[in-house]
Amino acid sequence: MNDLALELIGLRRSFTQGEVTIDVLRGVDASLRRGEIVALLGPSGSGKSTMLQAVGLLEGGFEGTIRIDGEDVTRFDQGQRTKTRREKIGFVYQFHHLLPDFTALENVALPQLIRGADQAGAEERAADLLGRLGLAERLHHKPSKLSGGEQQRVAVARALANRPLLVLADEPTGNLDEATADRVFEQFVGLVRDHGSAALVATHNERLAAKMDRVLRLHEGHIEA
Repeated sequence: MNDLALELIGLRRSFTQGEVTIDVLRGVDASLRRGEIVALLGPSGSGKSTMLQAVGLLEGGFEGTIRIDGEDVTRFDQGQRTKTRREKIGFVYQFHHLLPDFTALENVALPQLIRGADQAGAEERAADLLGRLGLAERLHHKPSKLSGGEQQRVAVARALANRPLLVLADEPTGNLDEATADRVFEQFVGLVRDHGSAALVATHNERLAAKMDRVLRLHEGHIEA
């Protein structure tokens, strides 16, 4: 088993606006081991989201090497990328992006069903995850009936539903008040550790970053030494 969940070598990304080229990532080198929870720290506009989109195989146009579980995913075709996202990566965003017409239970069961789980098994796991996040009484509520903190906890459960090797979180508590953010983050960390996943958490919050195992600082397109 490869101890490295993620390895980035010389990751670059540029955008062109008119006649101007903006270099957002300028050769990022980084790695995460299984079980590590690592903060990706940097101010707004520093390229944190761009880096997560690259790692999550959500966009093209990148140069360099991305290895997930030892495999060079930059060489994958679209079908292989989709399979890797489905089987090895979980996502948590600042805004929960829950499906509004589905209950909390259904939102967490759905990625399991897409992967091929049976209905009963998917719902059992969804109920277990949501219960561990304090939502046992809210399983059959739709997002509009949940508070912001509850919605984000559903999003955390959804990200971990398929037991991913790698969890990518983009400002996962940035839309919550400080007390709620702390509770949600502690629950997120607890579940990630229980699953043995690696997690890369983009944030500009130094206080939250200090609670993680390690900090990567993104500055002017590079990871600072």
